[in-house]
Amino acid sequence: MAVAIQTQLAVREVMDIRQAADYLGISGDTLYRYASEGFVPAFKLGNRWRFRKSLLDGWMDEKSGVSAAPAADVDVTRKKPVARAR
Repeated sequence: MAVAIQTQLAVREVMDIRQAADYLGISGDTLYRYASEGFVPAFKLGNRWRFRKSLLDGWMDEKSGVSAAPAADVDVTRKKPVARAR
C-alpha cells in the first residue's frame, strides 16, 4: 500500500517514457511507438521523449469519449430527484 501511495506522489507534470508508460499502464516500447507515430501527445527534449501529464489526461479523456460538462449548464438551485417510496 505504501508503494502505491509513493507512486501516486511521484507522478510529475513532465514525465520520461518510463514514467509515462507506468502512468498509462502500457509498456515503454508501445508508448515509444505511439509517440513516434504521433498517436499520443509528446515532445522530444534532445533525443528523449517527454510527456506532459495534463496533455496525456486530456488525450485519454478525448479517446474515451469523456467530455467535461460546462459549469454554466449546472442549475444549483434544483434539488436532486427523490426516489419513489416503496
